[in-house]
Amino acid sequence: MASTPEWTSLPTILFDGLLPKLAMVLELTQKAEGTATPVAKQALLHATNDFRHALTQAKDYASTLAGGDLLVEEQDSVVAMLEMLKQHKQQQLIQFALEVGSLSTIAISNTSSKMEIDSTASTPFASGGQL
Repeated sequence: MASTPEWTSLPTILFDGLLPKLAMVLELTQKAEGTATPVAKQALLHATNDFRHALTQAKDYASTLAGGDLLVEEQDSVVAMLEMLKQHKQQQLIQFALEVGSLSTIAISNTSSKMEIDSTASTPFASGGQL
C-alpha cells in the first residue's frame, strides 16, 4: 500500500485523465497495423504503462480517502441511532429547562420573602416616635 498522498484537495485531473488514457490504449490496439511494427508496439507499451501508472495513482489516492468504512446499511443505522440520540437529548433539555424554570420561580419567591424579613429586621424600632 502506498503512503498517504500529500494532496490537500481532490485531484480531479488524476481521475479525469484515466478515460483519455484508456481510450488511447484502445485506439492503438484497434489500428490497422496493430502491433505488427516495432513503432506500434512501442507506442502501445508507452500508452499502456501511462494508463497503468495513472490508474495506480488513482487507486492509491482513493484508498487513502477518509470514510467509506461502513456499508450503506450500517451508515443508515448509525444515522438513525444519532437521530434517536438527538431526540433524547432534546427531551432532556426541555425537561431541564422546565425544572430550571420552576426552580427560578421558587427562588424568586424565597428571595422576596427573605428580603421582606431582612428589611423588617433591619428597620430600627422607633419607640414613641423617636429615633
